[in-house]
Amino acid sequence: MNHSFVVPAYGESPHLEACLRSLAAQERPTSIIVATPTPSPRIEALAAAYGAQLRVNERGGGIGIDWNFALSCATTRWVTIAHQDDVYLPRFTAATLDAAERHPDASLVFTGYAERTLDGIRVDTTLLRIKRALLELGFLGGSRAGTRFFKTNTLRFGCAIPCPAVTIDQARNHLRFREDLRIDLDWAAWLELARRPGAFVYVREVLMEHRVHADSETTAGIAGGARAAEDRALLRMMWPGPVADAIAATYGIAYRSNPA
Repeated sequence: MNHSFVVPAYGESPHLEACLRSLAAQERPTSIIVATPTPSPRIEALAAAYGAQLRVNERGGGIGIDWNFALSCATTRWVTIAHQDDVYLPRFTAATLDAAERHPDASLVFTGYAERTLDGIRVDTTLLRIKRALLELGFLGGSRAGTRFFKTNTLRFGCAIPCPAVTIDQARNHLRFREDLRIDLDWAAWLELARRPGAFVYVREVLMEHRVHADSETTAGIAGGARAAEDRALLRMMWPGPVADAIAATYGIAYRSNPA
């Protein structure tokens, strides 16, 4: 077994069981690890019910700390940070690892995704269309972005690579997320990986569903202004200040129409 799902779990999420059920139902066997700074009898029982290991983060203190702890719990080469609110289709692991096998230089592999809302599954929204278009700046209709230029192109106008759909070659990368960010720590991490050797590989098939709801950290970050501030800071790493601010303002329109 060379793949693990690590699931940072918090509080009493009503969606954690659906997430774990989807991980346990993968067509290709995988390891499941629940990592939590808020242990509870419910989290412990759900982990046991779905064959997951339970690891407690005694440090806590923020999403970057929690994600880094979760990554440290995995011993496999390939690791997916599964968000506790999301659902993974049965072919996710198999398709991801098959793509990694076809591209031995891959540093990360990610799949297409849909949005899961109270109104059902959405596969075509303003934000999803924008992100798919941005990805083509690096992939140009293909499945592999191998140079720093093309990898960075996928990230130059925003974080088009969906964090919960990403599987990292942790044996190669030894990735650590920035702990000073609240929302854009995934974007910052992919920018870091774009500077390193290794290809980004894109599996276009929709193989996971990202839940959009008012209680999510992303939605709270948009409402509180954290995302806009972090967007501008990362864009300014690639663009002159006025250009970065204009891009951030334009991207914010999509957040308002679909905050995810």
